[in-house]
Amino acid sequence: MGNIAVIATGGKQYLVRPGDKVKVEKLEGEPGKGLKFDPLLIADEAGGEVKVGKPQVKGGSVTAEIVRQGRSKKVEVVKFKSKVRYTRRAGHRQDFTEIQIKEIKG
Repeated sequence: MGNIAVIATGGKQYLVRPGDKVKVEKLEGEPGKGLKFDPLLIADEAGGEVKVGKPQVKGGSVTAEIVRQGRSKKVEVVKFKSKVRYTRRAGHRQDFTEIQIKEIKG
């Protein structure tokens, strides 16, 4: 039991397994720091037992470790309206935290 879990962080949900590296919205902490998530769902990969939380699974936990803090590639934003000489350009680099899933308990 406990091979797959769904966690929520940064307004998004992620399907994770032990050993996975996942890029999530920026979380505070230094590389090497441990994190704990309350899972929304825990399931056995073989399709055996499935625990669904309301909203979190009681007694379940997902432990992870921060691998690195970083910034994504630049996304260029262009606003343009023809015939009125209107052009705006902007760039954006989103911060992220890469975490590695250590253990899923359920």
